Amino acid sequence: MASVATVLLTTALVVLVALAAAAGAGKLARMDGATYPTALMRAATTFAAVLTLAATLSGAIAQVLS
Repeated sequence: MASVATVLLTTALVVLVALAAAAGAGKLARMDGATYPTALMRAATTFAAVLTLAATLSGAIAQVLS
């Protein structure tokens, strides 16, 4: 049971970090003079990149530990 809780908490933490990075990227894009759709696309790209990076790292760590 503790394993399930750990996985859920880690997933929530990764999503929160991805949301924070996306918000920062969107804000920086707007400060740079980008339009709202462009800033939203940059934020979405950053969100997807952080989630992809987390999935890749967890897969690599799982292979090393098993």
